[in-house]
Amino acid sequence: MDYAEEQQSELEALEAIYPSEYTILSDDPVSFTIITRTAEFEDTGDGYTALLKFTFTPKYPEEIPEIEVVPSEEDDQTNLEPEECEDLVRVLAEQAEENTGMAMVFTLVSAALEWLNERWDASIQEKEAAEEKKRMQEEEEEHKRFEGTRVTIQTFIEWKTKFDAEMAILRRKDFDIKEKETTNKKLTGRELFMCDKTLNDSDLTFDEGDDAVPIDESLFEDMEDLDIGEDDGEDED
Repeated sequence: MDYAEEQQSELEALEAIYPSEYTILSDDPVSFTIITRTAEFEDTGDGYTALLKFTFTPKYPEEIPEIEVVPSEEDDQTNLEPEECEDLVRVLAEQAEENTGMAMVFTLVSAALEWLNERWDASIQEKEAAEEKKRMQEEEEEHKRFEGTRVTIQTFIEWKTKFDAEMAILRRKDFDIKEKETTNKKLTGRELFMCDKTLNDSDLTFDEGDDAVPIDESLFEDMEDLDIGEDDGEDED
């Protein structure tokens, strides 16, 4: 097998399949990168992306290539965590072992893309499950808040006893207020007269006064000349 020829043929095919994702790094040894992204990342920027790096050994494809996932610290084309990068490399290495002796990069890139999509779908499901769990907890707390304490015969009797006692206190207070208002209301003259015995003795007090009022008899001397009564009646006729 002409390894160099096999490698060159595969590189040309990869460049045609991945025109914008494929980047050649060196010819000796043959080294290149291919960007893989989930569909969501392509559309909205939400999703997974990984920059795969392949390096052919002199005897590739009889030997598997060196496989790397360039970490995000070195290139922003990868947004996986370090342990996720290691996991993906392990998956691709297993796939490479199964395809020894044939051109395998396209198969490895496809496996990487499938892995990314599965991981992304799983993360979405985990997020949705967490949100649903949170929503259910909030609904349960809200339900408990409005449900209150369940009423039993015993709790009802206790509540009724307490309620009746409170109502009795309120009725007593209301009665005391009304009685006080009735007592303090303004009395009529007759009520004052009936209530105040000192008024019954007022005439007696007046009659028993020590000092008599002097009368001037000269004021009545001229009243004999006045004709009151009959003269007035004749004038009217």
